[in-house]
Amino acid sequence: MENSARNKASRPFHLLIAAAGTGMRTGLDLPKQYAKIGGKAILRHTVDVFYTINGLQSITVVVAPDAAGMCHDALNDLPGVSFVDGGDCRKSSVYNGLMSLSNVKDHEIILIHDAARPFVHSCEISALLNVFDKYDAATLACPVSDTIRRGMDQPNILGDVIERDGLWAIQTPQAFRYGLICKAHKNADPAQSYTDDTALVSALGTDVAIVPAGRQNFKITDAADIEIAQMMIEGKQAMQTHIRTGTGFDVHAFVSKTADRPLMLCGVDVPHDKALGGHSDADVGLHALTDALLGAIGAGDIGDHFPPSDPQWKDKDSAHFLAHAVQMLVSAGGSIHNLDVTLICEEPKLSAHKQAMKARVAEICNVSEEQVNIKATTTEQLGFTGRKEGIAAQAVATVSFPCETTALKAKADHA
Repeated sequence: MENSARNKASRPFHLLIAAAGTGMRTGLDLPKQYAKIGGKAILRHTVDVFYTINGLQSITVVVAPDAAGMCHDALNDLPGVSFVDGGDCRKSSVYNGLMSLSNVKDHEIILIHDAARPFVHSCEISALLNVFDKYDAATLACPVSDTIRRGMDQPNILGDVIERDGLWAIQTPQAFRYGLICKAHKNADPAQSYTDDTALVSALGTDVAIVPAGRQNFKITDAADIEIAQMMIEGKQAMQTHIRTGTGFDVHAFVSKTADRPLMLCGVDVPHDKALGGHSDADVGLHALTDALLGAIGAGDIGDHFPPSDPQWKDKDSAHFLAHAVQMLVSAGGSIHNLDVTLICEEPKLSAHKQAMKARVAEICNVSEEQVNIKATTTEQLGFTGRKEGIAAQAVATVSFPCETTALKAKADHA
């Protein structure tokens, strides 16, 4: 598997994701691993972490048969992912996954990870793999920092204090030589309860190395965990979002109004005894807004894309120009946050038309009306607008991108 965006090199490994559980303690109407946070299923967030690690050889996801559709939907655009039916418990599900890996050699490393642990760090995965110079099994774990006490038989009464020194909360991924973990599963005592795969390997008398990890690598289990995960994922996405702003300014002079030349402002036919002159329909508001969006993605100005010397744009509805800029933004992975237009003129009076303009701009840009603002002002009878010779407009567009290079790509693609 190849991915140019992967992190620094590590030794080769295979990945087995345990995703066959029902995970219904969250109170959701679907298994927790398929709950969407930040636009993606928790399972997808989990797999994405590993997909950036250099050395990844294969990904196998163990899934409950009745959830296969949700699993495929969550991972449908990731190449090289295999799916295996789970069993009636976690141990049997992991065993099914291990047995499906017929091409993996006994000495190769396999990582087994919970689908609902999306916050493991890539550096922790690398540290886990690095212990295989000395060990054949290892797990991430976090030292217990809270005071631990037993509960009494009587409800809500504290019992004995448990000394926390040397206690570790076991996490995943857990890493094993493939032959060792297969042997541990095959030799497991059917009467014995094993809480994880390290317990199976320890039962063979094999040492399991501890690799310290952070508490952020928790397993999403209940409704409170979902809320914490949502804050963490959405907070991370916000930190990775780049806000960009573009401005636009345009001017058109008044000309005589004709049947083929109405006064168009922000996509609305405004009643007036004059129109605006220009090669297109001369909608000064939409022109300024188009330039603002093009500026936000670093893609030049309206004249670069729709030169007035080109006859195909004669009398063209300026909504076409604005829609083109929006499509460029969306194709580059951007989103519109806010659009603000100021129309500057002595006449006509625009108060009665601002709501229609707002609705039309929102329609063209495929955003809500709450994301659009239309203002009108005068220059107190100063300058050409004060002399009623034409109309000016200025606009500001605020947009966001998941990363800075995405916006720059739009500029390069349309230079």
